[in-house]
Amino acid sequence: VQLQASGGGLVQAGGSLRLSCAASGRTLSRYIVGWFRQAPGKEREFVAVITWSGVTTYYADSVKGRFTISRDNAKNMVWLQMNSLKPEDTAVYYCATKSGINYYTSVHTYDYWGQGTQVTVSS
Repeated sequence: VQLQASGGGLVQAGGSLRLSCAASGRTLSRYIVGWFRQAPGKEREFVAVITWSGVTTYYADSVKGRFTISRDNAKNMVWLQMNSLKPEDTAVYYCATKSGINYYTSVHTYDYWGQGTQVTVSS
């Protein structure tokens, strides 16, 4: 499956952005989809994940209550709505897929990755 992340940009603290992850090649409904981010000089870290049907979601503590992950399998799309953005949310954001839900916070368990989209939050 090929993934294309988009929707990043420059926003002031307190603002919102909506990231999109478009899948092609295979139906997205077969996969768990996660969002990760990587800030300069830091390791890539888990942000959020959504299960196959979209019923279950998990979030990193740092974004819980501010970010919402959702999906539409008919459109082969996943979104990450980011509200109340903070400067520490600045990073390149990636979407990725995996088959099972185990170890969903680990980058090493994901099989396919999008190219990343830059999010910059100014103070």
